[in-house]
Amino acid sequence: MDKTILEKVAAVTPSARQIAWQDTEFYGLVHFGMNTFTDSEWGSGGESPELFAPSKLSVRQWVRVAKGAGMKGLVLSVKHYDGFCLWHTEQTEHSVQYSPCKTDIVRETAQQCAAEGLKFGICIALWDRHDVRYGTDAFAPFLLAQLRELLTGYGDLFCVWLDDTCGEGKKGRVQHFDMDKIYALIRELQPNAVIGGCGPDVRFSGNYIGFCRKSEWSTVPYYYAPHSVQAGDVKPPRKFSMTDLEPGSAKMYKKGYRAIWYPAEVSMPMRKGWFWHESEKYDVKPLSKIVDTWYAAVGGNACFMLGISPDREGRISSQDTETLLSVGAQLEIDFTEDLAQASKMSCSGCLENRYGAENVLLPEGYWHSGTAEKSYIEIDLLDDYDINKIVLREEITLGQRIEAFSVYGKVGGKWKPLCAGTTMGHKWIGRFPEIRVQHIRVVIEKTRGFAAIAGLEAY
Repeated sequence: MDKTILEKVAAVTPSARQIAWQDTEFYGLVHFGMNTFTDSEWGSGGESPELFAPSKLSVRQWVRVAKGAGMKGLVLSVKHYDGFCLWHTEQTEHSVQYSPCKTDIVRETAQQCAAEGLKFGICIALWDRHDVRYGTDAFAPFLLAQLRELLTGYGDLFCVWLDDTCGEGKKGRVQHFDMDKIYALIRELQPNAVIGGCGPDVRFSGNYIGFCRKSEWSTVPYYYAPHSVQAGDVKPPRKFSMTDLEPGSAKMYKKGYRAIWYPAEVSMPMRKGWFWHESEKYDVKPLSKIVDTWYAAVGGNACFMLGISPDREGRISSQDTETLLSVGAQLEIDFTEDLAQASKMSCSGCLENRYGAENVLLPEGYWHSGTAEKSYIEIDLLDDYDINKIVLREEITLGQRIEAFSVYGKVGGKWKPLCAGTTMGHKWIGRFPEIRVQHIRVVIEKTRGFAAIAGLEAY
């Protein structure tokens, strides 16, 4: 393959908002609404606001449990397909304002997140089964007016998740959205927020079961993102899907497709569905499943969004709370002490002295290999330690470049393979059977031009 093509791909870099989103790593998606009280996943839109009556609503509990789980943010589903709004909107009476609850839950969640130091985001469904204007030209200004309320009344948002699911069917109502206008409004009012779901900033991984790719590229051909066609773009293939296993591999660019920075988000609910159902009260995913998904996603160059469903009282149930707090406790145990700190670094070489290997242990800076394959960095822990995890971070402000690498530990004077990876990206975590070592070497096997590593941790 022509190396100049991959050089162009490797030169694609993230926006500041995408980097900030990637740093969030793990956050929750709260589904609490009319469906909670009707035992449904997709409401009809004809429900009475009187049904929305949580008896012990505690948004503070949601936020504190999320923080205890190790999450750095919460995304609230502010309006689902039934059209019921969790904020005091002036656009419709189908809202919490006209329910027994009265509480502006969007405002409460935003305030509680701010109080606990969590980022706050919103998820809004574009499909509205309640509003009679859906499917007509009159619906567009209604939706934009609701978005303007949400984008201006609840502080800074880190994420605006646009849900474009529609179950109208072939004979149902058809609504044409001017997505460019929607994107422009979000950019104007919340310039630091990424647009996810059917947005141009964050890529849906293709499933809601927590499945993670072994090689996750943040750079993918332009056609994976909506509304991103430019003059001169090569026509996309007839068949492509968000479930493709290698959307960013070198072979995807053989026809000259333009690359974009479009990182992946891995998501799954704690239960079978996204909303609370009394019949599924004990059907919570086990701790091991959630933790393994966290490692595969956060440790595989993606972010992990876990679905949380408060019950009809308006609280996260005891079963869910126990599981979430156990996730946080497990992650705290796993990453208690970084043994790489205060160690000694060396390398095969670097572009310049200011890009030396010691930078990977500092808050700022990075090691720049200066060359392509078979360059390496080596860490001397200064004593023997039992380790079973290595964390690596690529300097993504220079693009995503590393295609393959290996990690070795020195045992009995010989280098023993510990783990290996393909893509590195924002964060890669390698787990292996516990081994006692003093020296660790990371060898770059294949890269697009050069390697740049910003962080190395050992646990």
